[in-house]
Amino acid sequence: MLNGRRPYKQTMIAQRRNRLSQILESMQLDGLVLNAGPSFTYFTGLHFHLMERPVLFFILPGRTPVMILPELERAKLDQLDFEAEIFLYPDNPAHWPGIFSQACSHIGPAVARLGIEPGQMRMLEHGYLAQAAADLDFVNAEQVIAQIRSTKDESETELMGKAVAIAQQAISATLPLIKIGMSERELAAELVVQLLRHGSQASLPFAPIVSSGPNGANPHAAPSDKKIAGGELLIIDWGAAWQGYVSDLTRTFAVAHVEKEFAHIHELVRLANRAGRKAAGPAIACQAVDRAARSVIEEAGYGACFTHRTGHGIGMQCHESPYIHEGNEQLLQPGMTFTVEPGIYLKGRGGVRIEDDVIITGDGAASLSDYPRHLSVVG
Repeated sequence: MLNGRRPYKQTMIAQRRNRLSQILESMQLDGLVLNAGPSFTYFTGLHFHLMERPVLFFILPGRTPVMILPELERAKLDQLDFEAEIFLYPDNPAHWPGIFSQACSHIGPAVARLGIEPGQMRMLEHGYLAQAAADLDFVNAEQVIAQIRSTKDESETELMGKAVAIAQQAISATLPLIKIGMSERELAAELVVQLLRHGSQASLPFAPIVSSGPNGANPHAAPSDKKIAGGELLIIDWGAAWQGYVSDLTRTFAVAHVEKEFAHIHELVRLANRAGRKAAGPAIACQAVDRAARSVIEEAGYGACFTHRTGHGIGMQCHESPYIHEGNEQLLQPGMTFTVEPGIYLKGRGGVRIEDDVIITGDGAASLSDYPRHLSVVG
């Protein structure tokens, strides 16, 4: 057994695992296995990146957790503030199956149904586990994890607020640099520099989207060598990361001047954004938020131009539960955080999207972001 210190409060991490164990038992699951990623960090306080060397953490209700990791990561165990059975393996892959077999033998035959995250678990880790314990039944436990992670505590929302503040400071520093004739790619590079300069972790939640003119009609356009021109709409979708938590914002700008219809659809999207944020609150269904935002755009005759869901959960990952779309009857709860990002996209001409990060409070919803939503002229 190895233990030590880590930068997270021990009680908070322990409470998360205890709550998870209770849910696992209610689902008749014997445990949960996580590989490197946000959920691993959430339940351990340790950070590992996905690499060719597998890292696994087993949460076993009523038992000491088990961890498998490479010897070169041994030093990170000094940050561990709870007891765990540790199985270390050397760099030579020929020795890895033996270590996995030892760990699975230690866990024992009593663990027959093991939850996994299908969206995170790779065939690499799954293959070693299946080889070491052929009788293990792997069960989709994604909703179990989402149930816990989707409700943020005060410390988490503070970190998210900091990520939002960094993003807003970065865009404020970037806008004066916009010039007609610069490329989308050049502007995206300037924004990345400002994000890092204002304190974001180097591992940004996503590469910024900078799309101008016709490119803005594609919601997920990648920055290109296209030159930014006067009279165009300019969509900037960006985010920052702070101590493992992220922000995700979008604003749309007019370059030099704006035509009448562009100003009109921008105002519609602004009103749709406001309607979505206003509709959110405790015990409100996710689809109700989508409907509130979408109805503004549909009533104005642009419904077919709003081509994506109204939002997605946000926290340690840029996209996580809850998802704000028609058909999702999940009820929002205090502490849930998500985006509200309606848009209108005119094929061949341009688009508008306005995105904010929202948290459900005890009696409504509050926006973590407050960057101006009106149509600003740049360039």
